[in-house]
Amino acid sequence: MNYRDFLQKVIYRIINPLIRLMIRLHITPNIVTLLGFVGNLVAMWLFLKAAQLGGQTSDAYCLIGWGGAIILFAGLFDMMDGRLARMGGMSSTFGALWDSTLDRYSELVTLFGICLVFLLAGAEWFWMGVVTFAAMVGSIMVSYVRARAEGLDIECKVGLMQRPERVVVTAVVAIVSGFAQNLWPLAVGMMLIALLANITAFWRVAHCYKVLKERDGKQK
Repeated sequence: MNYRDFLQKVIYRIINPLIRLMIRLHITPNIVTLLGFVGNLVAMWLFLKAAQLGGQTSDAYCLIGWGGAIILFAGLFDMMDGRLARMGGMSSTFGALWDSTLDRYSELVTLFGICLVFLLAGAEWFWMGVVTFAAMVGSIMVSYVRARAEGLDIECKVGLMQRPERVVVTAVVAIVSGFAQNLWPLAVGMMLIALLANITAFWRVAHCYKVLKERDGKQK
């Protein structure tokens, strides 16, 4: 069992009572997905307010820290919607589409907020705004390559920086920056995502190339 499966089992054990309550209250997975997205919108708003304050005041750091905490909290909804769908027998094709769509929006809006924090924090942080944009690109491309691969009937979950890792890294470094009153933890997190997410995207392209080459070879 890898670390992701272990953590998933632990979290499921914790949230299962809540899932059962949601089933009794007739709360649907699509509503849970929407609530998670709203949480990420709140996090983005906090980052935008921090950016307006210049990103390097005590109030700005407080907002950044709270933004990270809300991203982490909203991430739980991302686990609960799938669990609710399975336990409540409410899985649907549209639900999968809805979940994937709002996941992409959630990542983009939070990283956009962080990007503005850097861009408005002073000239010395300009390039970290660029790096954060690269993290946005990498995050989207990791998901896009997987979706495109699945359209070609290829399972494509390889890579180091998948969505759960990106969410945790973003949340944790924002919280640490808030406590430390320093943008460097946030900067290191964005550099990590920018590097590993883009590596993961090309890793998945290489994986698909290998699978398709083998498939084409068998068809000849």
